Amino acid sequence: MELAKNEEINALLEFYRPLLTTKQQEYMQLYYGDDYSLGEIADNFAVSRQAVYDNIRRTEQTLREYEEKLHLHRQFIARNRVADRLADYVSDHYPKDSDLLSLIHRLDNLEEE
Repeated sequence: MELAKNEEINALLEFYRPLLTTKQQEYMQLYYGDDYSLGEIADNFAVSRQAVYDNIRRTEQTLREYEEKLHLHRQFIARNRVADRLADYVSDHYPKDSDLLSLIHRLDNLEEE
């Protein structure tokens, strides 16, 4: 369960990090990205371990609320599934159409542009 939660929070952070405060971003990066303990984060920020715990839990809830309202992560997953199906279809039915294959490749790499 813990691994699934970590994956969920990291995925939500990819989409909603800019909507968080600087402190929320720092705590979440240290806790979920860099695997710091609550105590290590508390020491770095000169606050109590409980303050860090409370901030992280509130931020997790905030991320889930953003997703409930905006659905950015869910839509991203759905679009990727459709793009994968489209790529498979094109490969199976139009393997020699270089223009179509190029467009599919561009669709897969839009995030990088």
